[in-house]
Amino acid sequence: MTRIIMHGCNGKMGQVITGICANDPDCEIVAGIDISDHIKTNTYPVFTDINTCDVDADVVIDFASAKAVDGLLDFCEKRALPLVLCTTGLSEEQLARVKKHSEKTAVLRSANMSLGINMLLKVLKEVSKTLAPAGFDIEIVEKHHNQKVDAPSGTALALADSINDALDSEYHYVYDRSQVRQKRDPKEIGISAVRGGSIVGDHEIIFAGNDEVITITHTAYSKALFANGAVQAAKFLAGKPAGMYDMSQVI
Repeated sequence: MTRIIMHGCNGKMGQVITGICANDPDCEIVAGIDISDHIKTNTYPVFTDINTCDVDADVVIDFASAKAVDGLLDFCEKRALPLVLCTTGLSEEQLARVKKHSEKTAVLRSANMSLGINMLLKVLKEVSKTLAPAGFDIEIVEKHHNQKVDAPSGTALALADSINDALDSEYHYVYDRSQVRQKRDPKEIGISAVRGGSIVGDHEIIFAGNDEVITITHTAYSKALFANGAVQAAKFLAGKPAGMYDMSQVI
């Protein structure tokens, strides 16, 4: 059985993962970490200070906030704990630290934990190699709920990176055209963010050519698909040697 520490256990994703693990005989949440202890129904101890958590575990799942990642990395390094890092909106400095941290401990980082998105990342590489040289413009529109603080989403950036990698990194990203009055650069990927209501997650990749448009869309209808992916990733990562892993290896 995989013993899990849930970082951000009292957040929305933390509670969804708690419910999944409660019905999974192959894993168990043995402790939670959260700055808030307002939820009293957890069946595991919750620590509001990560440094006081002394529960033995095999892996940590993180669905907290970017500002908590530095302390989390310190904790995992001291305990030699593998980490499934799901928080998005990390700074370049934090990303560099995560990479360095993976030299000592196993880290699985993905901007999106869903099976569909990770298959889409692969598909886009092939689509882009055909359509971009044919002159198709590329735009990404992502939509999320009104409580999401980072924009664009980590998934939108991952989709853009997947496309750009396939195109020898010749493209640059444009997030806002309101301050520039000029024609669209053919070597750009436009990324737009929409925030509203309770949208779980919607990503639309548009390939716009002359007289035809191809649109690929992924829609998440609940947070359960991300939570399921994180749990499967935790099972996969437990016991793995140091290094950077991603969802493509899990699926």
